Amino acid sequence: MILADGAPAFDARLTEMIGAFNDDIFWAWILIPLLIVVSVYITIRSGLVQFRMFPEMFRVLRSKPEIAPDGKKAVSSLQAFFISAAARIGTGNIIGVSIAISLGGPGAVFWMWTMAVVVCGASFVESTLAQLYKVRHPAGYRGGPAYYIERGLGQRWLAIVFAVVLIVTFPLVFNAVQSNTITNSIANSAGELGAETELLFSVIVGALLVFVTGLVIFGGVRRIANTAQALIPFFAALYIVIGLIIMAMNWQLVPGMFLSIIENAFGLGEFAAAALGVVIIQGVRRGMFSNEAGLGSAPNAAASASVTHPVKQGLVQTLGVYLDTLVVCSVTAFIILLGYQDGFNGVLEGDMTQMALMSMLGPWALHLMTLIIFLVAFTSVLGNYYYGESNIEYLSENKNVLFVYKVVFLVATFLGCLGSIDLIWTLADTTMGLMALVNLIAITPLTVVACRLLKDYNEQRRQGLDPVFTRDRLPDVRGVQCWAPEEGADRDEKESVDS
Repeated sequence: MILADGAPAFDARLTEMIGAFNDDIFWAWILIPLLIVVSVYITIRSGLVQFRMFPEMFRVLRSKPEIAPDGKKAVSSLQAFFISAAARIGTGNIIGVSIAISLGGPGAVFWMWTMAVVVCGASFVESTLAQLYKVRHPAGYRGGPAYYIERGLGQRWLAIVFAVVLIVTFPLVFNAVQSNTITNSIANSAGELGAETELLFSVIVGALLVFVTGLVIFGGVRRIANTAQALIPFFAALYIVIGLIIMAMNWQLVPGMFLSIIENAFGLGEFAAAALGVVIIQGVRRGMFSNEAGLGSAPNAAASASVTHPVKQGLVQTLGVYLDTLVVCSVTAFIILLGYQDGFNGVLEGDMTQMALMSMLGPWALHLMTLIIFLVAFTSVLGNYYYGESNIEYLSENKNVLFVYKVVFLVATFLGCLGSIDLIWTLADTTMGLMALVNLIAITPLTVVACRLLKDYNEQRRQGLDPVFTRDRLPDVRGVQCWAPEEGADRDEKESVDS
């Protein structure tokens, strides 16, 4: 885009410096080993919760919300799922997968899948904790890592660090990634643009995006939830159908594609520059950017849900990881790998999915993909906003501060339409890593609490009950504001009336 053309040398140097730190030090030697160790520990400690309780994840989606203090229905379990899915199912599923494959080869897809399955345990723990330590809000509830770090660990300073890093990561950096992707995808559909036309085009797209985003975010969490609930099933289903059509059209190439993924995952293929370490790092990094498991972002949405037991939303958010990586990311990977049988030379990473689809379905597919990317990225913008709002309200309850945050968020949305995508993605890697580092350090000691909640949940299920948690069931756990015994009684009475 234009800003990148105006200072290419500076952008390139800065991108290279930050990228070298990410690749050679931070991700390779600190974050990925920590993520693996913590995720394996949680998987074992929870008794393979992400596998054992997979069917239960679908059952708990039907939980009904209570009435919030403002007299309206609180956010339901399904709506909280869609808020987090709005942020999860974004450019990471399309552009992020493209980058992973272009840098790490087909084998990066295998490591995306592998890490998604492993880190599902971390997703369960962080979202369950977010529910346990949530606090009251006029529209229902608020919560997330900042809340369970302070209330569960008693470390407010670390909670503040997390909140600040999240605000930089999602409302600013990640949001710029989404708006940048929207602009580039629409520009691809518009065709060749001159330098002056390109600037004007970016400004117009940015202004329209800010206007539409403002209409939603100034309507509060319910409008965000309703918008996400309306859009996500539509574009997710459409994208999956497209992927199935592509695989059916190229059925004879599908076995070779899977073989290429497996071979390159272990350094057995011939993909140029795809050393095994690069393959693993790219797969894990882009997988985390996409599914957000262990990152500490989804718990902010999970905490907003009105459910009868914290474990219910932990299971729901774990299901979101499966949907994001094993389904939506896989569709992108299949489209790219089937569309570029002869390699990726000369294809920009951000354009790979659009160009691959167009090569197989014809020029009209470019515009269809643009629509999908717009919907995917726009819902991510909304999810990013909500994550930031939750943490802004943790730091300050002053409504003027929240208003300023909304303005800054919209400015970041606009500027993202003009920036350099390479630099933005590199910054996203760094801030995402810092955020994950703090969250993983926090959930490790709190895993014991989450597993006790899981045990309580399973005991009630074995008794044939729909589990209801009250804080007197774990009387030694401090810092729990909600879940009073009388609330549990009210929920029991409500559920019996509803049934």
